[in-house]
Amino acid sequence: MAGVLDSVNQRTQLVGQNRLELLLFRLSGSQLYGVNVFKVREVLQCPSLTIIPHSNPMVRGVATVRGNTVPVIDLALATGKHEKTKLEDSFVIVTEYNTKTQGFLVCAVERIVNLNWEEILPPPAGTGREHYLTAVTHVEGELVEILDVEKILAEVVPGKEDISEGVLNDDIRSQAASKKILIVDDSLVARKQLMRVLQDVGVQIIALSDGRAALNYLTDMMEEGLNPAQELLMLISDIEMPVMDGYTLTSEIRNNPRLKDLYVLLHTSLSGVFNQAMVEKVGADDFLPKFKPDGLADSVIKRLKQKG
Repeated sequence: MAGVLDSVNQRTQLVGQNRLELLLFRLSGSQLYGVNVFKVREVLQCPSLTIIPHSNPMVRGVATVRGNTVPVIDLALATGKHEKTKLEDSFVIVTEYNTKTQGFLVCAVERIVNLNWEEILPPPAGTGREHYLTAVTHVEGELVEILDVEKILAEVVPGKEDISEGVLNDDIRSQAASKKILIVDDSLVARKQLMRVLQDVGVQIIALSDGRAALNYLTDMMEEGLNPAQELLMLISDIEMPVMDGYTLTSEIRNNPRLKDLYVLLHTSLSGVFNQAMVEKVGADDFLPKFKPDGLADSVIKRLKQKG
């Protein structure tokens, strides 16, 4: 355990080629779960928690971590389990998502594993829409469920999802009506958030769930004689996705002479540990932390103006 606790901060600085590192943990049962190490700031034994009156019951309280106040979410409760996690001998995984810091209360933290995104698969068919998974994988023969943290946070601590008044006008919507945007995100909640904003802007939307599907879509366009850079206003892609991540998707686009001019916006919840140098290395045109409706709308408006 000490090795896991000591190495998390160092490992969050690593970026691989279509690779990720998962921090493995367990909730109340034997099921193994994973969270991308890039989102993890540190792991600590559960500190003293201060209860906040009238807060969401899934928030067990707030902790003071390195001088900062961090809400602590009981991950078992947040994913539909009925028993609270016992605070004694439990752990808090301090994470940063969408520019916000929060802790996830878990029963046990095990180890970090290094995997290829090709080993990360979408949830099995038949799991329905009410699950809290974005993907699954296997580690040493054991099933690992990768949680849809964006869905959990949207339910526990919902944020602003609508564009502010005055950001859009009829001229912008008129320009946008004939434009298409390809969005790629493995989280159903994130795709819905994106689509809600883009529908308000007025663009046409193609939505896919991983980088490989997006690359195949672009390849099919080219085989039909179409130029994706001309047909699409832009591509908006998540970074963390099963099969092919957003970094690799961007690299594939930039390395293809027929795709290299496609405008790519990386839209990511990798905020505090987000690697600006990596974005520049793979050749993305811009990046935007999730989820900022006004910022997303502004990025589309900026691109509309560039296209004239």
